[in-house]
Amino acid sequence: MPKEKTVFACNQCGYKTSKWIGRCLDCGQYNTLEEIVVTTTKSAKQRLSGLPTKLSEVSAFSEDKNQRMATGLSELDNVLSGGIVEGTLMLLGGDPGIGKSTLLLQICRHLDACGHTCLYVSGEESASQIKMRADRLKVHTKHAYILPETDIETILGAIDRIKPSLVMIDSIQTMVSSNISSAPGSVVQVRECTLQLMRAAKESSTAVMIVGHVTKEGTLAGPRMLEHMVDTVLYFEGERRERYRLIRAVKNRFGSTNEIGVFEMCEEGLREIDNPSAYMLAGRPLNVSGSAVTCCLEGTRPILAEVQALCSYTQFGNPRRTATGMDYNRVVMLMAVLEKRAGYKLATYDSYVNVAGGMKIMEPAADGAVVAALASSYKNKPINPYCLVFGEVGLTGELRAVTMAERRIAEANKLGFTQCIVPQTHLKGLRIPGSMEIYGASNIGELLQLLL
Repeated sequence: MPKEKTVFACNQCGYKTSKWIGRCLDCGQYNTLEEIVVTTTKSAKQRLSGLPTKLSEVSAFSEDKNQRMATGLSELDNVLSGGIVEGTLMLLGGDPGIGKSTLLLQICRHLDACGHTCLYVSGEESASQIKMRADRLKVHTKHAYILPETDIETILGAIDRIKPSLVMIDSIQTMVSSNISSAPGSVVQVRECTLQLMRAAKESSTAVMIVGHVTKEGTLAGPRMLEHMVDTVLYFEGERRERYRLIRAVKNRFGSTNEIGVFEMCEEGLREIDNPSAYMLAGRPLNVSGSAVTCCLEGTRPILAEVQALCSYTQFGNPRRTATGMDYNRVVMLMAVLEKRAGYKLATYDSYVNVAGGMKIMEPAADGAVVAALASSYKNKPINPYCLVFGEVGLTGELRAVTMAERRIAEANKLGFTQCIVPQTHLKGLRIPGSMEIYGASNIGELLQLLL
């Protein structure tokens, strides 16, 4: 017989208690506890399945045994380290309207062409709405099923009957379990539904991709435990006003993390960008002050990006500081280093820093380019448009080494760059491709002297 019990769960962090209290003891929020009724059943099969297995008897993961399914998008396959693994549970998050549903339908089209069966579960749209989008994207399939349903038990029953190769859940915040009385989208419902999907994926070797909503801060909605439960976490990034989109892997149990795939949103859906560096630098002005090119690493992939800066004299006491595409606090720190160590009087100038193309750079290797762009705008002197600058800047003005310098230089050489200024420590044993001229700088003073 099923057993029922009443608990109070926090709708912010998922903390549970047997009685109601005004303030959550875990996250400290007030009036967030909701009363839920949990029904638990345990079959004989479940009671006998807890027998341990010797580690020496467990077969290791093999690429030959567990064939990866290609998604039809080579950029996404690179992010997934070769494709979708059988029995994996993936989480895809992104802002509304960025193209998550479009991506799922394009994956359906390719898997259907390869003879795989797909199940598209939608808790937000009807079957006719999905059909309209599929017709617009020219997605015509024979082995793809659509299920407009939110009840997780019904969905699991459909998975048992159809036995698809890939199940897509759009979205996990709309799924509900009848064993829990809380509302859809609550922390308890999201966690329970994900747990049941994970169990179904492991038992049937069916790959499951769930779509998750994001908060206004850009993180996945729901408990943080959700990212720990799944095998792969993908973030769909980009501005809806921009044409480009990024898919970033922040967790991958079957490959490397922090890999990215670059796409362009078109009328026919997402189109892969084979050369992201050329795409990011397309249309940049030449021989204009305040522009410098750097190379950032996204996972193991080097991408060239243009850093723009504008210094404008102001008569107000508090000059403005703006950073787009970079960490604001780090840009302010670089301005202070430039003023203290190089003598640039930026205290009377409004300063704006922007990474062209809407790209976001988080690694410190772009410090050298930010300093160069600010100095170029301040002096109103252009930098050689075919010169690459990278290196981390310290508080004493020194230029520090960064990882994979040769890979960054090789990427610039492929796009026709002729000069590169690197930290002085990189010159020892550095292999120079082609006719590239490499100069070393130990501090920002030497860097600016070489550039300006």
